[in-house]
Amino acid sequence: MARTESAPRPSEARRRLLSTASRIFYAEGIHSVGVDRIIAEAEVTRATFYRHFPSKEDLVLTYLQGVDAAIRAQVNGAVSGDLPAGDTVRAVAASIAEGIRSPGFRGCAFLNAVAEYPDPESPVRQLVLSHRQWFHDTMHTLLARVHKSEAEAAAQHFVMLRDGAMAAGCLFDPVLICETFLRGVDGLVTTHDARRPA
Repeated sequence: MARTESAPRPSEARRRLLSTASRIFYAEGIHSVGVDRIIAEAEVTRATFYRHFPSKEDLVLTYLQGVDAAIRAQVNGAVSGDLPAGDTVRAVAASIAEGIRSPGFRGCAFLNAVAEYPDPESPVRQLVLSHRQWFHDTMHTLLARVHKSEAEAAAQHFVMLRDGAMAAGCLFDPVLICETFLRGVDGLVTTHDARRPA
């Protein structure tokens, strides 16, 4: 009987490094956190760190790839609900609002990261732009199902509403911010839907 090949499971040390770095990067920023602190808090050796992540940038990219995967799963969960197109857009917004209201929320990990990486050629910045393009394209597809004409403008509007809510949600009362955000998305969907020819 042939043995089934499977991908190797990440080591416990790698999981600890990534979990530690993800927590600290999100809470405190990327550039302010050194490799020595991550090594100390993850309780691994320097050699172990560099065996798994050849540089700090590799760790940062892996952290952001994990955030990207989590957001894609969150959006896919809302999309898979078999709802009408407009309600699917509202469900995506509701999942965003849930994140904003969660304990320890500190804004969008991608917007936070890109503020620390101004070089357009930086792999970190490129990863952020790739994630944002995917999110925009996903909202464009959903809003085109509501009404194809002007779906591009509606998608840009949704992304701007989301960015504003993420920025304000860690500065002000997240409950009020989410109410405003969800009301804005509802108005966007209703207005976009009303443009459909009778």
